[in-house]
Amino acid sequence: MIMGMVMLMTFGLVDTFFVSLLGTDELAAISFTFPVTFTVISLNIGLGIGTSATIARYLGAGNAHLAREFGSGALMLSFLLVGLLAVIGFFSIEPVFRLLGASESQLVHIRDYMHIWYVAGIFLALPMVGNAVLRASGDTKTPSAVMAAGGLINAILDPLLIFGWGPFPALGIQGAALATMIAWIAGCVYILYLLVQRGLILPRLLTLSEFRMTSRAVLKIGLPAAGANMLTPVANGVLTAIVATYGAEAVATWGVGNRLESIACIVVLALSMSLPPFISQNFGAGRIDRVKEGYMLCMRFVMLWQFGIFLLLWLASPLIAMTFAEEQRVADLIQLFLMIVPLGYGLQGIIILTNSSFNAMHKPMSALLLSLLRLFVFFVPISYLGSRLYALPGMFVAGILANVLTALVAFLWFKRLLEEEHQLQQAQEVAG
Repeated sequence: MIMGMVMLMTFGLVDTFFVSLLGTDELAAISFTFPVTFTVISLNIGLGIGTSATIARYLGAGNAHLAREFGSGALMLSFLLVGLLAVIGFFSIEPVFRLLGASESQLVHIRDYMHIWYVAGIFLALPMVGNAVLRASGDTKTPSAVMAAGGLINAILDPLLIFGWGPFPALGIQGAALATMIAWIAGCVYILYLLVQRGLILPRLLTLSEFRMTSRAVLKIGLPAAGANMLTPVANGVLTAIVATYGAEAVATWGVGNRLESIACIVVLALSMSLPPFISQNFGAGRIDRVKEGYMLCMRFVMLWQFGIFLLLWLASPLIAMTFAEEQRVADLIQLFLMIVPLGYGLQGIIILTNSSFNAMHKPMSALLLSLLRLFVFFVPISYLGSRLYALPGMFVAGILANVLTALVAFLWFKRLLEEEHQLQQAQEVAG
């Protein structure tokens, strides 16, 4: 999963690198798109969580036919919902990005990028949910290979289409979006072929009654999970608007920092996709002791691992800053970001893994509430206060404080849930 996630996250990072070579305005423009594009991606992630939890349950119960039916229904549902969101986004580009603080000159580049990206987003839905079906069946290698192949295609096409190398036209920022779309179309075709070949979905469209039945079950977990994931880009949009008050250089820094964060937290993100099946299976088997053991092991590991990542980013910050910035002001801000913000990545890992563990325990509303607390009770208000008191450095430090408070709440909350489940299990054993 780590290898696949690394390649998936390189979509944004590779796009950012090549677009940064076009200039600061283009880099700022693609930075503005991050919270919006991640909203669409978050919907796919949520639907994938609901899909995986539901299908794994039926496969575990030995009901392969219902599992296939739910796989087909989840794919149809994701295509319809993401398609609807993409259409709405396509026709609301200007008001949304003006609200985020984009200038008229940046809007020109944003329109060029997002007009293509929204079409591409529809083709992302099927491989992401299809990968969730594969993971539910116990296969994590194939989804990783699909993500890796997509990232490789994107990385190869980016410079060709952005700068017009060889016979290709120079499309600028549009080329970055087009490269992404081609990569996702390739993944979409392959994953559908694979799911049908393995018999993990039905080789037909569902009837209306079948679609309603499967959609209800997937959305029961998927909607709260999608909502929790979609809160992150909403909060990021608010923070981007705050950062925009400090100029295009600050927005460019924020965009680079967000994409680097995706890579720096790749192990956490991979664990957030591999820990839930482990928790769900043991929870279903009544092994709360193993759920607790796996959860605590992951908490200790991510704190140590992410502290090592922080040290690495601190040491490499001058080189990274020079790589992603042509202007000295942008380079200085990127270096400042990397010397402060990554200190909180371990705490952020605790929050992310606890959130996914709530979903695995079939507590999607608890996961949603935790996301609300993290983003709109702690992260956004404290970051805003930090920016008002000490400008951008204050905002960076405030984010760490917000992660400390949220991680403490998340950890204690999940431990309490495990104790309650253990007591319930003991009561059922006595009654039985």
